[in-house]
Parts: sequence; C-alpha cells; structure tokens
Amino acid sequence: MSDVIRLLPDSVANQIAAGEVIQRPASVVKELVENALDAGAENIQVLIADAGRTNIQVIDDGMGMSETDARLSFERHATSKIREAADLFALRTMGFRGEALASIAAVAQVELKTRRHTEELGTHIVIAGSKVESQEVVSCPKGSNFSVKNLFYNIPVRRKFLKSNATEWSNILTEFERIALVHPEVAFTLCHNDGEVFHLSVSGLRQRITAIYGKKLNQQLLSVDVDTTMVKISGFVGKPETSRRKGAYQYFFVNGRYMRHPYFHKAVVDAYEHLIPVGEHVSYFLYLEVDPTNIDVNIHPTKTEIKFENEQPIWQILSAAVKEALGKFNAVPSIDFDTEGMPEIPAFENDKPVEPPKVHINTDFNPFRTSGGDDSHNKKRVDWEDLYGGFEKADRHPALKPDTEDVLSSFEEDSTIETRHPSKDLYSGSGEPVIEQGALHLQYKGRFILTSVKSGLMLIDQHRAHVRVLFDRYIEQIKQKQGVSQKVLFPEIVQLPASEVAVLQGIMDDLASIGFELSNLGGGSYAIHGVPSGTEGLDPVTLVRNMITNAVEKGSDVKGKIQDMLALTLARAAAIVYGQVLSGEEMRSLVDHLFACATPNYTPDGYTVLTTIKEEEIEKLFT
Repeated sequence: MSDVIRLLPDSVANQIAAGEVIQRPASVVKELVENALDAGAENIQVLIADAGRTNIQVIDDGMGMSETDARLSFERHATSKIREAADLFALRTMGFRGEALASIAAVAQVELKTRRHTEELGTHIVIAGSKVESQEVVSCPKGSNFSVKNLFYNIPVRRKFLKSNATEWSNILTEFERIALVHPEVAFTLCHNDGEVFHLSVSGLRQRITAIYGKKLNQQLLSVDVDTTMVKISGFVGKPETSRRKGAYQYFFVNGRYMRHPYFHKAVVDAYEHLIPVGEHVSYFLYLEVDPTNIDVNIHPTKTEIKFENEQPIWQILSAAVKEALGKFNAVPSIDFDTEGMPEIPAFENDKPVEPPKVHINTDFNPFRTSGGDDSHNKKRVDWEDLYGGFEKADRHPALKPDTEDVLSSFEEDSTIETRHPSKDLYSGSGEPVIEQGALHLQYKGRFILTSVKSGLMLIDQHRAHVRVLFDRYIEQIKQKQGVSQKVLFPEIVQLPASEVAVLQGIMDDLASIGFELSNLGGGSYAIHGVPSGTEGLDPVTLVRNMITNAVEKGSDVKGKIQDMLALTLARAAAIVYGQVLSGEEMRSLVDHLFACATPNYTPDGYTVLTTIKEEEIEKLFT
C-alpha cells in the first residue's frame, strides 16, 4: 500500500493559512495600516472601492523598503520586527509574525510601489495568488503604496460568503476607527468610492475622539489619568447621565493595540454601580501602558485578545482610577451640607448667664377630639399600600412608552388584524376553544391579565402580549410598505458616526416602510420628520439609535431577518410597560388582538406570553 501523507503545495498551504489572518476586506485594511504605522508613517491614506471587493489601497509616507526587502516581505514568516523567540515578549510594534502580506498575496492580486527616502528610485512588484508576475524599478514617492484587488478571486467559495457591501463597509470602518483612536499623532484619510469619509488631522486624543464620533461626545467625557509602577492608565469615561442601553462606545487599548477584555470591562462597570440604571452602559476610551514582558499578544490570530500577567492588580487599579475620575468631577452624588435656613448657634460667653430652653405646649390639644376646635392633628389617614400595590412586581427594566390610550386606540385603526368580539369564543392554533363566553378580564399587580378558560385559569403577560401584537402589525406594514407615519412638530436631529451611517443606509428602506421619515443633512446628521403611528410618546432619536445598534449586533444580510429585527425593536419600545393599569375594555381589546395572531403563545424572540393553570391544580389547593 502506497503512502497517503504528502506535503501540500505552497500555494494551497498559503491559502489555508491566509484564512486565519484574512477573513474579510476589513482584515486587509487592518494589516496594511498597521504595517504603515510600524514603518513610521505620519500620513496614511486608505482608499476603498466597493467595500473592499474591488480594490483596497493604502498609501503611507513611512520609511519604505529596498528592492530586496520588498520582494522578501511577501514570503511567509519574513519580518523585520523580531529576531528570536524572546522578542515575542518585548513587542512594541503592531505586527510581528510576518504573515500579513503573504496571506494577502495568496488570496488577491497585489501591487506594491515602495521607495526609501535615501534612494531616488523605488520598486514596483505585482503578485497574484502568491506568484510574482513582475518586478521592476519605478519612480514613486517615498513610503509604500499597496493596492489589493479582487480579494478572494482565486477562492470563489470564500468570496461568495462575503456579506453585503453595507456590512463589509461597516466592518472596515470599525477597524479604521480602532486604529485611528490610538494614533492621534498620525493623520488619516479614508475614502470610499471616490467620496471622502474621514479626514483626520494630527490632534490630541480628545479631539481625535470627537472628530470620529461627533462633537457632542466632548461634553460627555471625564478624564482618567493614573500612573503606577505596574500600569499607566489614561483616557476618558462617560458621565453617568449619558448611559444608554445600547450603542455605547467602549474601547480598551494596551500599548497602542486594541483589545477585548471582559474582565477589565467588569472593573469599569463596577465603578458605575448605583450610578446608572441596571442594564445600561456608558462609553469609555481607556489606554493602558504596561511592560511588554508582562503581556502576551500572541494568543489569537487577530491579536485582539491579550493575556496579562497581573490581571487582578490591574483590575483594582483600573476600578479605582475610574472611581477617582467620577469623584473628581462630581459625578458621584455627595451630601450637600447647606447651611441656609439652619439655626444660628451663638458663641459661649462666660459673663452671661445660660438660659434654659423654653418648651411651648399647646394646652388646647385633645387627641380624642374628632370635631370642632383645632383638629389639625386628626387628618384623614392615607393608605399608601393601596396606592402602590399595583407596582410591587413591576418589571425591573421598563421601557419608555406612550399613553395606553394612544397605543391601544391604534388597535381599532388597524385593518390588517382580524378583530374578534369578546362575546365569541377565541381559539388556539389547535382549534381548541380558549376563552369562555362572557369571561371577565382581571389585572394582577399591573403585570398579568387573568381570564377564565374552559380548562382552568389563564395568565397573560400584558407587555409580552402587546409586543406580539405590535410585531405582527409592524412586520406586515414593512412587507406591504403601508406604514402610517405621524409627523413631528419639530424635527429631531440624530448625529451618527460613519460606521453607523453605513448601517443606517442599509436599513433606510425598511425604516420608511414602518413609518419613519428621515432626511440626510450631511456629515452624519439625519433629521427625523416622522415616526410610526402609535409611537408618538417615544423618543425618536433613541428609537433610531436602538434599531441601528441591533442591526450592527445581528450582522445579518438577509433582508427578512433585518425586517424582523426592526419590527421587534419598535414593538418592544412601544408596548405597554409593566405596572400600567388597564381598564376592562383595554384588556379585552388586547386579549382579542393577541388571539388574532398566528402564534399568540410566544413573543417573536421566544418568550412565553401566556400560561394556563389547570382546573385540577386549582382544586388540589383546596383539598
């Protein structure tokens, strides 16, 4: 029997290895820009065509490469960053493995023009699929000019599974922002399809942050600055009042490198305990500087996960630094010792006799008197328990919502949902009768609706039931493009960073189908002229931001999934909140519309809407 194990050809091995480093166009941008920074570039231009599918060009004014270095740079594991294994634990550069250019050249058509500032002529190299097609001397500016065309042209399966242009462009923006945030001393330019998206000049760190995410963020940041022998921490954290449920900008950088670190994130979250509502987040931009020998960045192909030798002490220092920033800028509530209106305490003098305090007694007071005379002490008792009884089990994270009448009255205006009269039997999907004729609806603790069914007692979660009803309505409006829009008296302005603008443009048609009316004002600003009918009491800016954030988190290109996400986000925001008292007619209308839905038992995201306590179980309680 012949041998079966063989060495793979270099071209195949390079394509397989490239899959770990180059996953999408954003990976190419990251690797090329990081190489430009390692080369000492002061100005970097990034030119993108068709979200990176057609062309990715990165131009820098760094040190450039000689003819030999330019050719050798495309070989796997060829690098100028390290010489021996010990250098891995003293890294001060962005790249070090020597895999980036080799991986890119294995899956794309690459063209390089480079020249060192000490030489008059440069080098021009063309490589496709790891094969050098040409190399010649050329006149070009100092630095390097990389052009990567037709990414994954030789791996059709990988190219097929690229996401839509909007998604890939959003990923490119994310990588670009991460790099630009940590290098304010470098000027960056980003263009997409001949349109300039960013032109970031050399500036301070705070100016760079506001240049990317908008000037409004400048008023929301508090400075963090602490220097210890173990770690130096600088940057900014958001004020507690700027917290939001979704869409906060949260970045950690260590030694100039972006990283994800859930453990350190917990340190920041703990510093805001009792200062922000549960489930909300604040923005932060935190930069850590540690001895390179105390971290390991070589544990993940994308180098976004970093292992620290002293994680716990750094956690404590980080938490204390954030708390100090909050306290220094009076972000933490403090006791106000206001002396206004307080009694004046006289100084003690030996030559004056001390007078005892005088006690004033109301000789006419009679605790048993119920009428006549001074009955100010016999006022009617207020039963506070009855007043707040309906809110004992209220949801811990209530959403904003308009008045119940505004939302429930829209039921009657909706002709797309079948209306059933309370006097008739309502049926489940299996055809079994559910609601008994003439059954009453009772509200329990401002959260559940109780009603009698033939098999026992049914409990309906009022918030989830309303989410189910509204979701079906909104998804139908999107598909039919029949969303009813309600004009706002004064247009609201929402300011978005470039990465969120790209996402918004991808869902703009679906937002219009629901009933949103948006106009582009330029510079990442959009005016909201209309909102879906039934959501007039909600903040339109928050609604739009939540939908964009959900679209980013889902990362889906399937139009149906995006439509479902938009409908669910809007339904959650507009649904009745826990603790809201409903009248009998409102409960009846809600139950009728719930059982008109195709799947009344569960919310669109899989939560239980209703449950039934069997009559036998109730009888057992009385045995």
